[in-house]
Amino acid sequence: MSPKDTAGTKRGERLGAVTPGRIAIAVVAVLLLVFIFENTRQVEIRLLIPEVTMPLYLALLATALLGALCGWYVARRGFRRGK
Repeated sequence: MSPKDTAGTKRGERLGAVTPGRIAIAVVAVLLLVFIFENTRQVEIRLLIPEVTMPLYLALLATALLGALCGWYVARRGFRRGK
């Protein structure tokens, strides 16, 4: 077969292909929306001295993003150190 005949036949290369990764992302997006709509009440959070009032989902999202950033940083440093 020539390269022209096999173009676009690799897994996930077609735009309309439904792949397990795309299904997983769609499920996570739906769960995220449900989480946001269920946790809209205001909560008071103490940040050392000041007290901040914000929706619960924003506080949890900020915590998750900070945790992911710290995990990414530690994993990246460990990976580079191993080389």
